[in-house]
Amino acid sequence: MTVAVVVKGYPRLSETFVAQELLGLERRGIGLHIVSLRRPTDAVRHPIHDEIAAPVTYLPEYLRRAPLRCFRAWRQVRRLPGYRAARAGFLADLGRDPTPNRIRRFSQACVLAAELGDTVAALHAHFLHTPGSVARYAARLLGLPFSLSGHAKDIWTTPDWDLAEKLRDAAWTVTCSEAAAARLRALAPEKPVEVIYHGLDLARFAPHGPRQSARDGSDPGDPVRILAVSRAVEKKGLDLLLAALAALPAEAHWRLTHVGGGPGLRALMRRAGALGIAGRISWLGAKTQAEVLAELRRADLFVLPSRIAADGDRDGLPNVLMEAQSQALPVVASSLSAIPELVADGETGLLVAPNDHGALSRALLRLIGDPALRRALGDAGERRVRARFDCEPWLDRLAARFAAHRARRGNDARAA
Repeated sequence: MTVAVVVKGYPRLSETFVAQELLGLERRGIGLHIVSLRRPTDAVRHPIHDEIAAPVTYLPEYLRRAPLRCFRAWRQVRRLPGYRAARAGFLADLGRDPTPNRIRRFSQACVLAAELGDTVAALHAHFLHTPGSVARYAARLLGLPFSLSGHAKDIWTTPDWDLAEKLRDAAWTVTCSEAAAARLRALAPEKPVEVIYHGLDLARFAPHGPRQSARDGSDPGDPVRILAVSRAVEKKGLDLLLAALAALPAEAHWRLTHVGGGPGLRALMRRAGALGIAGRISWLGAKTQAEVLAELRRADLFVLPSRIAADGDRDGLPNVLMEAQSQALPVVASSLSAIPELVADGETGLLVAPNDHGALSRALLRLIGDPALRRALGDAGERRVRARFDCEPWLDRLAARFAAHRARRGNDARAA
């Protein structure tokens, strides 16, 4: 059975968890065909993407750029037995969401069905918003089952009615945290939602070994090294981090390294200048997974002050926290969403309330001045990640979902 995996963009630098899952499924014998709603925009590409054998089909991102391709697909799928039901579902959705985006998703589904319909036996969507819509419409057109993986933004910013209908129509749904599962189960109580953590490919994140740094912020020539890895977007709280750092006492010597791109990066650089701390920050931009690993091994502590953005967007369970803890690096993070499922406050890291830059500053100061506490939290965090968040058993569970699905399809075919 070949599964068409619908994603918003491929490959994406910020979604190594998707690539890890695709590669893991291939290694377990699941045939995949990646269907991307847009072409990649990242200048950097992770090596893991080169290990994935699945072909990639890019759907037309904007209809005006491929009108003939969309028109031919529509004419072809009009003859499918499922067209009437798919069109009715689309028109019902359009009445509640009368946007060009909704029209674009139905057109993309028509292209998917026309061009790949004879080659796939099921569809799976990573993210419940736009990929979920395309997979749902295409599945109706083709008379095939579809399944869903929910993550973060898609769960918290998609309208309730849209999520509920997709959950009810899907053959099965998985998500990557208990916090996310609770929200989805409340929207469609009759449909089970299974928690399958992304976990971490520990073969790519070998143990760092005991951390010996005795830096305590007292030496201006050897400051404590703080690392933040995230896109420069509102939900990551990097402006809060700058305010927290600016509030630290002058005698606490530190240096921040930030890894990541994002639309807010230049504004953050200007803000750092206004706060008088620009000279203590290195902005490295987007980096590959191997380069991030090297930065994790150089750092003394890791910080990610996530918060809820104005549009409701928020982190789920950020993989970068697992990556940091896999290297015995102590973390400071927000007590938001699913983060407490990974970080136990005072045991495997420090948690602070979202949007509280004062509490964030105090937590940073505590770790800056106490290398023994950093080692204790880092060691405990590493033990928890390696015991609970190894990706392999979670990938086994996900592959079993597809295998059971394949068995049901085979039984149905024999019965017919």
